[in-house]
Amino acid sequence: MNYQEFKNAVIKYAAENNVKDYELYYTKEDSTSVEIFMTEVKGFSTADTMGVCFRCNVNGQTGYASTENMTEEEAESIVVRAIENANTLESEAPSFIHKQGDTYATIEEEETTTPAASELVDFALDLQKEIYAQDERVIDGTQAVAGYGSGERAIFNSNGIDLVDKSSFQYCYGYAIVSDGKEMYTGMEIGSGKMKDFDKTYIAKEAVKDAIDTIGYTSVDSGEYTIVFSNKVMASLLSTYSSVFSAEAAQKGLSLLKDKLGETVAADIVTLTDDPMYKDALAKATFDDEGAATYAKNVIENGKFTTFLHNLATAAKAGVKTTGNGYKGSYASTVGINHYSFYINPVKGSLEDLFAEAGNGLYITSVEGMHAGANPITGDFSLSAGGFKIEDGKKAGPIKGLTVSGNFLELMKNITSVGEDLKFNPGALSAHRCGSPSVLVPGMKVAGK
Repeated sequence: MNYQEFKNAVIKYAAENNVKDYELYYTKEDSTSVEIFMTEVKGFSTADTMGVCFRCNVNGQTGYASTENMTEEEAESIVVRAIENANTLESEAPSFIHKQGDTYATIEEEETTTPAASELVDFALDLQKEIYAQDERVIDGTQAVAGYGSGERAIFNSNGIDLVDKSSFQYCYGYAIVSDGKEMYTGMEIGSGKMKDFDKTYIAKEAVKDAIDTIGYTSVDSGEYTIVFSNKVMASLLSTYSSVFSAEAAQKGLSLLKDKLGETVAADIVTLTDDPMYKDALAKATFDDEGAATYAKNVIENGKFTTFLHNLATAAKAGVKTTGNGYKGSYASTVGINHYSFYINPVKGSLEDLFAEAGNGLYITSVEGMHAGANPITGDFSLSAGGFKIEDGKKAGPIKGLTVSGNFLELMKNITSVGEDLKFNPGALSAHRCGSPSVLVPGMKVAGK
């Protein structure tokens, strides 16, 4: 059976079992990727996953059941199992089935062509050749990857909601390894969107440059420095601390922002937006995983914390309307909260302008140890870092082997300049990703030599 046939069967069996308050959630994902090592295909993988989840409220309790097998028999079974689950388990909190009344955005359908496997292989092989051709110091271990993915998400419920979103994307990346005869250095560049628009030479050049620029690095003395955090690093920090904006985390006492709604939590130059329909997003979302309409909202506006991200349950508890951020990690998961295209708004000024403003300081382009060295509950972090010196307002020699420490909330408050080079974190090939321009922050603690 296809989804529509399965949905109709579930509706029938829900009626037969006198289930009046229910929801059917469906996802389908397809992907293909090719990985090149040296001059040969090292890996070729395809995946095709699908699943449905039936959620119902029976006698004040909530039951779930899920399956990957869409048959007539399973349509009946999923309803019966959810009812049994509701009668057996005691729900900790009320479960909400969204009601009609929202106005939903529309996604302009673009012509997309699924690349053939041979096209992916040819592109990745050509990209690998381009990487090797950039510099004689490129060595084996260098890799090129090309891939394609598509997804479909649907939700139907007993309140008349019947929605479908579809998305597709293509991507590639070059991972370069160079050697100066003593040490190895790595660099990477990513392309995403449509394969016909990818510039193999540019991607290869940037990946190799990213590696070569770090040759001959030194460390710095310990102390306090004015730091320019690159767009990539700032996006990574935002991603690590994005959970602090979740109403669910706040209501459990696990967010450093739990009592700060309406307060100033960042510099007045900082505006943080959550946009499910961001123009360059690879996957857009017109509805969340509960069927609520999504919309763009400023979570921080000119430094002021304006809203948590809510699903139906947290919104009801707070006495507000959902922000359309209900999220299921998989078709079988319970509902949590997640952002969409979540980014610090660009302001004005090139990277060179930020260097000039810094005068003397550090340009941090990479950090490591996010999982161990960053605490989303307290906001504290201590991260191994690398990048470049800033001398007399100019980018200078590479640095490595230092540790940058601070607190995310204090960092946000101390930002003095925000650039215009907005970039989203690499590898975010879904509707949920974080982005930022480069930012200037004085007085950061650095442990060096």
